[in-house]
Amino acid sequence: MRILFAGSPAIAVPALEALFAPDGEGVSGAESAGGGGFELAGLLTNPDSPRGRSGKPEPTELGAAAERLNAALREEGKAPVPILKPEKLDGEARQQAASLEPELLVSFAYGRIFGPKFLALFPLGGINIHPSLLPRYRGPTPIQAAILGRETETGVTIQRLAPQMDSGDILTQERIPLDGRETAASLGGAVARKAAEMLPPALKGIAGGTIRSRPQDHAGASYCSLIAKEAGLIDWALSALEIDARIRAFDPWPLSWTTHGGRRLFILKAVPLDETAGKARPGQVLGIDKQRGILVQAGEGILAVSVLQYQGKKALEWKAFLTGARDFTGSHLGV
Repeated sequence: MRILFAGSPAIAVPALEALFAPDGEGVSGAESAGGGGFELAGLLTNPDSPRGRSGKPEPTELGAAAERLNAALREEGKAPVPILKPEKLDGEARQQAASLEPELLVSFAYGRIFGPKFLALFPLGGINIHPSLLPRYRGPTPIQAAILGRETETGVTIQRLAPQMDSGDILTQERIPLDGRETAASLGGAVARKAAEMLPPALKGIAGGTIRSRPQDHAGASYCSLIAKEAGLIDWALSALEIDARIRAFDPWPLSWTTHGGRRLFILKAVPLDETAGKARPGQVLGIDKQRGILVQAGEGILAVSVLQYQGKKALEWKAFLTGARDFTGSHLGV
């Protein structure tokens, strides 16, 4: 069974690495997967794009990982895996993909919709790795949505690709418990590792005809949407629990911020406290807690802030921050 793997961001890299070495024996090439009933025919990722101050075009995280893995193959005297980077999934892209003679499409955060003409290239159809317990949180930001929803668990679902977003039958699904301190970055790492564990057995099941799918409960579906950069602005009228969830969900992007003295101030780490401070207004800096940091009144409860950063400056632990911001205590954030 020949596979075309489609993905772009870093979250997809461990799954790609698992296809290069499905039995955990290290990078061994596209044909190494033959023992498990599948082999990697090629990779599909987004085109190189300008990054950094230089603006030099650079590959996606998955593209860069594929180049490293291909370099290892060349050192072993093996043929590299073809990497496709089409601007559009048009006729030319379909011709390039068809030349690889793929049988199954595997997608993980590729970032584009596969039309019926593209999917028709794959005799065995396509599967998608989605970082939630479908049918919960269909859509582009399920990791952030689980944190914002203060869920006690999330997971990874491998499903059949279907015309409607994330609605395909479920092939396999595993849960990830949440302790309430995850960030989008840390949870993304956990999801990436879990997906890499799940993918090779799922592919072996498809190749061997031993895996069975089950339909989703569409009536129980919930959805998430793209996050705008402006969502990072902190509304201090929200509860400390809600603000804390947003700080964690928006790490590493777009980050949560407020203003102090006309300057943008990023709140990078904090914990919510179930405490009150009399008649203090939301956003008022109340003082400090020697163990937990700077105390800020929220609409309900108090937020203990431990890491802060003025725009254009270094991120600082709260004690060092107060050394350079002596007027901070007693001030009011967000005005």
